[in-house]
Amino acid sequence: MAQSRPVSSPSDSDPAAALHTLVLSSLDDDQALEAVSIPLSGKSSIADFMVIASGRSTRQVASMAQKLAERIKRERGVSPRVEGLPSADWVLIDAGDVIVHLFRPEVRSFYNLERMWAFGEAPTPPEQPAQS
Repeated sequence: MAQSRPVSSPSDSDPAAALHTLVLSSLDDDQALEAVSIPLSGKSSIADFMVIASGRSTRQVASMAQKLAERIKRERGVSPRVEGLPSADWVLIDAGDVIVHLFRPEVRSFYNLERMWAFGEAPTPPEQPAQS
């Protein structure tokens, strides 16, 4: 009688990628605005991915953050660190391999983390014509 071996899932082979997928799925379910994922592997030792997204209001930002933290705890067995929940203008969720920043749109445009973490990958602004 042949024994069946468990089939390895993506989470078994790459836990960071599985967590990243979970984060993006949760934000999509909660209708996050303009979610951006920045791969950090090989660029920084703080995490493998940084995800940045917006919510329409402080209420939505807080709700997305709480649901995401609960989902990570339930599905991955770890409690992520959450900062900024009381004001919910900018909430940081540190889940180890994935760091998530949730903003209200005005706060997100002010800090412009996408540009700071682009490592030269962001397009350069066009040159202005010389004025005489």
